[in-house]
Amino acid sequence: MPFVRISLPKKLSLETKNTISESIHQSLIEEFHIPKDDYFHVIEELENHQIKYPESYLGISHSEQIVYVQIIAGQGRTLEQKKKLYHQIATRISSSTPILINNVIIVLLENNGLENWSFGNGEIQEPKHLKK
Repeated sequence: MPFVRISLPKKLSLETKNTISESIHQSLIEEFHIPKDDYFHVIEELENHQIKYPESYLGISHSEQIVYVQIIAGQGRTLEQKKKLYHQIATRISSSTPILINNVIIVLLENNGLENWSFGNGEIQEPKHLKK
């Protein structure tokens, strides 16, 4: 784990979409200490009419290049780790793609990590890197 869903405008280039995914993954490796091969992402390409957002929220402006990042991960990270992760993701995306930092929206959903995942074979695995 984690599982990442990236919802973004269809019109973005394939290179930009891949860079966004790679930026998120590298940030998760560095800040949440996940294994490099723990790479489960879905990139959801949407038409403009399928993406809804306010022009401004909490003093932050948004545009048609908004990107939604939903991360489902096991519990156990500190508030400081989460802050660093969000900053790292937004900074990496904005420095390596045309997406501005204010257009990166991140939602983290946590679960208990062990019995809420199956990585295949219809079984619950017990990854060695997770604490019990």
